[in-house]
Amino acid sequence: MKLSVHSKSFERNVVLLLVFVLISVPLAVAADDYTAARRTMVGEIEADVELTSSYIGADELDQRVMTAMGTVPRHEFVPDEMRRYAYENRPLPIGYGQTISQPYIVALMTDLLDPAPEHSVLEVGTGSGYQAAIMAELVANVYTIEIVEELGSRATRDLARLGYDNVEVRIGDGYHGWESVSPFDSILVAAAASHIPPPLLRQLKPGGRMIIPVGSRFLTQYLVLVEKSFDGVVKTHQILPVRFVPLTGGHD
Repeated sequence: MKLSVHSKSFERNVVLLLVFVLISVPLAVAADDYTAARRTMVGEIEADVELTSSYIGADELDQRVMTAMGTVPRHEFVPDEMRRYAYENRPLPIGYGQTISQPYIVALMTDLLDPAPEHSVLEVGTGSGYQAAIMAELVANVYTIEIVEELGSRATRDLARLGYDNVEVRIGDGYHGWESVSPFDSILVAAAASHIPPPLLRQLKPGGRMIIPVGSRFLTQYLVLVEKSFDGVVKTHQILPVRFVPLTGGHD
């Protein structure tokens, strides 16, 4: 039995449809894999929060922060060869001796700053841009400084490509802050310093908060919460031991 012209056309359409489905399915599965992986990552962060509740003084983080952690595509901020590990709850290398922080630490540092939608935030140590993207989901403006030009340029491109137009990246030494756009409601330092940089304290608004790892590469580092009262009095609180790459630049 010969196929009519109409039957042949129908057969071709069926074949094309099957090809389209076969091509589309792996893409859909990949997208679902990342969604599931982010959900698993958020669960691991919640478990870590419970384990460290005696240190951080809370048994859960702000739901807005957790929603941001479950939304931002961490795999877009790691090198291609690291994508398979993107949603593991651990730091990953991003080149130039730098790392993308452990998701639990990213969530905790963000939560400790108590971000609000109208806030302007300074980040010291852009790295991959992931922490800036998380913060950009929660505040009005993020200003972030990276001393490694290649990382800063890559983060600028990735943040723009992903639509984070409320983030501005600057190449420079973050120890000195960003005077021209200060003061800031909060400051996040993503590298360990031997002390709290005085320029950052000056650029923090009264009533503002700073989170910073303090300590040397070879000794214990502590995540420190800095609070500046409305009358300018500064108080610090050690939160928990951490390990960060050192803050670099021409300063002690």
